[in-house]
Amino acid sequence: MEEGLQRCFVLHRRPYSESSLILDVFSEEYGRLSIISKGARSKRSNLKGVLQAFTPLLMKWSGKGSMRTLRQAETISLGIPLSGINLYSAMYINELVVRVIEQETPYPALFLDYLTALTELAQSSNPEPALRRFELALLSSLGYGVDFLHCAGSGEMVSPEMTYRYREQQGFMASIRHDPLMSFKGNELIAISERRFTTPEQLKAAKRFTRIALKPYLGGKPLKSRELFLPRTRSILK
Repeated sequence: MEEGLQRCFVLHRRPYSESSLILDVFSEEYGRLSIISKGARSKRSNLKGVLQAFTPLLMKWSGKGSMRTLRQAETISLGIPLSGINLYSAMYINELVVRVIEQETPYPALFLDYLTALTELAQSSNPEPALRRFELALLSSLGYGVDFLHCAGSGEMVSPEMTYRYREQQGFMASIRHDPLMSFKGNELIAISERRFTTPEQLKAAKRFTRIALKPYLGGKPLKSRELFLPRTRSILK
C-alpha cells in the first residue's frame, strides 16, 4: 500500500547496511512510523541533504508492518534554525515523541503542537516555556487528564494563594502541608492550565508536574538528550 505525500518531520535517523537509513518519522496523519530509505547515504542520492531533523518535509512511503519503505521526500521549507541550548531542547522533544507515543497512532493536534514548539524554540532565548507547553500538550494527547482549576476534594475553584497537593489519579487537593515535590500554589496551577508562564516559580512548578506525569511513560530508562547538556544548562531538562 502506498500513501500520498504526507507532512512529516524526521525525529531520529540511523545507518542501515552500507548505504541506507532507518528513520523515525512523525507524520501529521499517521503518527510515528519507522521508514527505511534505501540508498540515502550513497554518493549519488538526492536525499543526502533532505532527511534532516527539524526540516518540514513531504514524504511518501509504501509497505505494511513495522517498517515502511520511503518512495519520495522533499522539503517544504528550509530547516527550522536551532542552535545551542535551543537545539538540545529540540532534540529532547524529539526523544520524548520517540519514547512516549505509540507507533502508527495518529496525533494530528500534537503534530501541530510539535511544529509550534520548534518555532518557539527558534525565536526565543529561553527554551523552558516552549518545553513545558509541549510536555503538557503531549500529556493531553496521551489522555493524561488533570483538572488544574478545581480542588479535587471540594470541587471549588482553585484559589491563587492556597496550597494544593497533587495526588495521582485524583488531582489537586487543598492542603496545609507543604511537600517540596507534590505541593503547588494555586497561581501555579492556573498558569499551568493556561500554558502561560510569567514567573520563574511558575516555570519550576510546571517542570515538577510534567516530570511527575511523564515518569510512568518513560520508565526507568534515562533520556539520552539530557546527557548532551553541559552542567550549567542540563537543569532545564531535569
